[in-house]
Amino acid sequence: MIRPSFLQAGDRVGVVAMASKVSYPSLEEGLRILREDWELEVVEGHTLYSHYNQFAGTDEERRQDLQHMLDDPSVRAIFSARGGYGSSKIIDTLRFQKFKKSPKWLVGFSDITAVHCHLHRLGFESLHATMPKLFGQEGAENALESLRKALWGEQLAYDVPAHPYNRNGKAAATVVGGNLCLLAHLLGSRSEIDTRGKILFIEDVEEYYYNLDRMMVQLKRARKLDQLAGIVVGQFTDLKDNESASFGKNHFEIISDYVQEFDYPVAFDFPVGHVADNRAMVVGRHALLEVTSENTRLCFDS
Repeated sequence: MIRPSFLQAGDRVGVVAMASKVSYPSLEEGLRILREDWELEVVEGHTLYSHYNQFAGTDEERRQDLQHMLDDPSVRAIFSARGGYGSSKIIDTLRFQKFKKSPKWLVGFSDITAVHCHLHRLGFESLHATMPKLFGQEGAENALESLRKALWGEQLAYDVPAHPYNRNGKAAATVVGGNLCLLAHLLGSRSEIDTRGKILFIEDVEEYYYNLDRMMVQLKRARKLDQLAGIVVGQFTDLKDNESASFGKNHFEIISDYVQEFDYPVAFDFPVGHVADNRAMVVGRHALLEVTSENTRLCFDS
C-alpha cells in the first residue's frame, strides 16, 4: 500500500464537506485546533458554506470541491468536516490521476467509509478517524490525539479491556473496514472491499437490530467473513428494537452468531465508531491484533 507523507507544522490541509451539510459554527473549534494547536495552514472548501437540501451542495458542487483538494499538490491532507450521507454519490466521478502523483491523507469516518474503501482499492492508505465537527466534543481527547499521532507518523497502539464475547487469538494482517452499513452498501460496486486475509473492523449507529442482522447476512453471503484474519467490533450506538415484536438479540449476540463458525480472533467493544473516543484506524496498514483473556491489543506497523 502507498502511504502518503506524514504531516508537520506548517503543512497545508483542506477541509471539505463531502456528504451532508454542516453548520459552520460547529466547525470553529475543530478549525482552531488544526490552525493553532497543530499549526497547520487550513484551506476551507466551498462546501463548508453551501447546502442543497440535506447535502453540503449538489453532487457536482461537492465533487468539484473534493476534486480541487485531491488535485492540489500543496494540500497534504483532506479532512471531511462531517459524515451523514452522500460521498458514495460522487465517488465514481472523481479523478485520481493527480492524487496518485501527489498522495495525501484522507480523514473521516461514517459515510466517508465509501471513500476509504475506494482508496484502498486504488492502493492507498487513509485514516478512519474523528472529524473537525467533533474535535471539541467532551471525551474526544484520546481520539484526537490518536489522529494527530497517525498524521505525524507516531506509533499507534491500542489496549482495551477484554469482553465476554471475545474469541482469543492472534492475527498479523492489513486492516480494512469502517461503517457496516456502507460496507454492505458498497458490495457489487467498484469500491467493494476485499476482506480476504485481512483484519476487518466494523461500527454503526442508529440501526434496527433486524437491519444489523440483515447486513451481517449480506456480508456472510458475499463471503466477506469466512476468510478474515480477524475481526474488530467497534461501537454500535443508539440501536433500536422493533416497536412490536422484539428482535430478541443485542448486537453482541447478532455479530457473534455470524462469526462463530470461524476460528480467527474476535474483539468486541473496541473504541471506534460514533462515540467521542473514536480512535484513528489506518485503513490499508498492516497491524498485529492480539486478543487474550486479559485484554485486546491492536498495534499498527510503523
